[in-house]
Amino acid sequence: MMLDESEPKILFTKCPHLLLRPSHSSKLTNYKHYKCPVYKTTARRGVLSTTGHSTNFVMFIRLPTALEQSHWIKRGVALLTQLDD
Repeated sequence: MMLDESEPKILFTKCPHLLLRPSHSSKLTNYKHYKCPVYKTTARRGVLSTTGHSTNFVMFIRLPTALEQSHWIKRGVALLTQLDD
């Protein structure tokens, strides 16, 4: 039920199904999480939009974790909606 390290030499792993429920950020409980970016494809680059994000960027998802956010940022952890064939 938390973000954890992947198995050695495994580049992509499946994420469990997530229920996305809209809510105000002020009502969210304060728990240790990683603000994980979601991209459309494995190419994390694209044309920058007016928001400053890539056109390949979809949204951020808060994933519970026992480790600091910087740990996952250094590893380049992200969710992808599809893999390249």
